[in-house]
Amino acid sequence: MIYIALIVLLVVIELVYFKIADKYNIIDKPNSRSSHTTVTLRGGGIIFPIAVSIAFFLGYVSWPISLAVVLVAVVSFIDDIKPLSQLPRFVSHVLAVGLVFYDLHLFYEPLWLLPVVFVLLIGWVNAFNFMDGINGITVLYALVAIVSFSFLPANESSLPLLIIMGLSCFVFGLFNIRKKAKTFAGDVGSISMALFLGYFMIKTIIDSGQFGYILFFSVYGIDAIITIINRLLKKENIFQPHRSHLYQYLANEIGYSHILVAFIYAGFQLIINSLVVYVASIGYLNVSFIVGLLLVLTLIYLFIRKGVIRKMALKNIV
Repeated sequence: MIYIALIVLLVVIELVYFKIADKYNIIDKPNSRSSHTTVTLRGGGIIFPIAVSIAFFLGYVSWPISLAVVLVAVVSFIDDIKPLSQLPRFVSHVLAVGLVFYDLHLFYEPLWLLPVVFVLLIGWVNAFNFMDGINGITVLYALVAIVSFSFLPANESSLPLLIIMGLSCFVFGLFNIRKKAKTFAGDVGSISMALFLGYFMIKTIIDSGQFGYILFFSVYGIDAIITIINRLLKKENIFQPHRSHLYQYLANEIGYSHILVAFIYAGFQLIINSLVVYVASIGYLNVSFIVGLLLVLTLIYLFIRKGVIRKMALKNIV
């Protein structure tokens, strides 16, 4: 009954936000780099940090993590309304990462480890932020990660928090997983969710002692890394919006529906996560398996990407 009440509450909050966003013109106008073609309400992902706040008041998440998520959410929401310079956004990310480190006691770890985790977490947050724009992909990918985390024995005590975040994804999905989305997550949603997922990944690795769970982010991770490498080779500004991800090619240039592309990414990641959970349960989630699977996934990705680019070239010739 509590979770049903929470769903109703989140739906009401989302609907109230839509009224506010419509009144104050908080919208996402399509441009040449957008993956959508119609004006859409921005910031519907505000229920993600709200869900974290609810979990905090219920005693399911610590204050440093709640503060970290709310901090990036507030700055990102301001940026959604009126674009900010990179400095305030970067500062909020640094402070949020510091709170994550504090909560997970990472400041007691070897000094060389801190900059490595810092760069990976900041990179993940910014890469995940670019995902918003294809209807359904952000929320479905996040939901797959949350469900996967829920199946791990190391996260048994965190199940209430994961359920609350899963429900927030379900509610947001009602308005986003559509042919014509009612709303996008906006920076307030995508960045706060990215930080939460990044925190939970680090927490899971620490609590389980198993680095292999990083594979839970492998599909989008591989796409993001290879896309960044390609853009660097082309001497493009990797911090600017673009349409160079494979999922963007599939949706924009090839013409697959946004929902289909979103389900392909989430579905493929779910299959991988299921395999990882099974392999971990029988004790074979070792370095050889992790490296081998990443290599196979990278080769599959490159093969598909090459085929898509070839198809795009033929389409342009015609």
